[in-house]
Amino acid sequence: MTPQTSTEFEKYYVPEKSRLALCAATGLFLSLFGAANVMNDMTYGDPSVETNSWTIFLCGLFFFLATLFGWFRTTIKENRAGLSSAQMKKSYALGMFWFIFSEVMFFFVFFSALFYVRNLVGPWLSGEGDGGRMNGLLWPGFEYTWPMAITPQEAMGGAASQPIANNGDFVSFEKSMAISEASAWWKWLPLWNTIILVSSSVTVHIAHSGLLADNKRKFNLWLGISVLLGMIFVALQALEYYEAYAHYGLTLNSGIYGSTFFMLTGFHGFHVIIGMTMLLVQWLRSVRAGHFSAEDHFGFEASSWYWHFVDVVWVLLFLFVYVL
Repeated sequence: MTPQTSTEFEKYYVPEKSRLALCAATGLFLSLFGAANVMNDMTYGDPSVETNSWTIFLCGLFFFLATLFGWFRTTIKENRAGLSSAQMKKSYALGMFWFIFSEVMFFFVFFSALFYVRNLVGPWLSGEGDGGRMNGLLWPGFEYTWPMAITPQEAMGGAASQPIANNGDFVSFEKSMAISEASAWWKWLPLWNTIILVSSSVTVHIAHSGLLADNKRKFNLWLGISVLLGMIFVALQALEYYEAYAHYGLTLNSGIYGSTFFMLTGFHGFHVIIGMTMLLVQWLRSVRAGHFSAEDHFGFEASSWYWHFVDVVWVLLFLFVYVL
């Protein structure tokens, strides 16, 4: 047997010690802490009392994003210097895989909550199954439909008539975002958002094919179109939220339908902004610095994986929130 020599092993670059991980964790903690307090103030806060929740949230978010910018900038420089081995690039791919998997579990929880409310809690509150006795005690007169046009609180006469578990006033919406209440299909914003986001996934794939063929002009063109479509999606969702609040009476306080609608679509919109920013960074790297080749383009590839994931989540949202 021929003994192995050290030349058979690939060198693996080990970076110097850094505080970046600690800084990122600190920024993320402050962001989540501030966001939780913002939501708490919206529900239970006293309007006459000023809090620092928004300041904590924005400062934490800025610190977190600044840390990521510096961290990724360092990683890009290391890769351009030839320090990233094949083994390290494989670890990058695995890291992105686990990041997307954590996002899958994140949305799985919200979809599970939607299923629980629609198929179990709602029928129980209206008296079906084991909820019959509880309905007669707490929610007399409530009949379940989805979207829930009348909240259990309203069915029994409002917050003043609800001495038990009274956590505030919940007023149902005048019109939901479901397809059944759309005045015309061409005026229904969720449909256009679906077309735009699915199209952006196609344009990202075309950009990828151009990069694999070493056609940087094709890559830059179609990636730029993808970023533009992402911006249009965000703008249309902002318009949808404006219509919901200003014209439909649909808010976060519109019972469980309003809560689940804005939590699911809002978090998805936030993820779209993240994915769009990632693609924009890759486009700027390619156009301004000439980065990426057919053999070395993990930054773009990871961003495209994330974008396709966001697209799949929206298709599920479109079906279970807007259509079914």
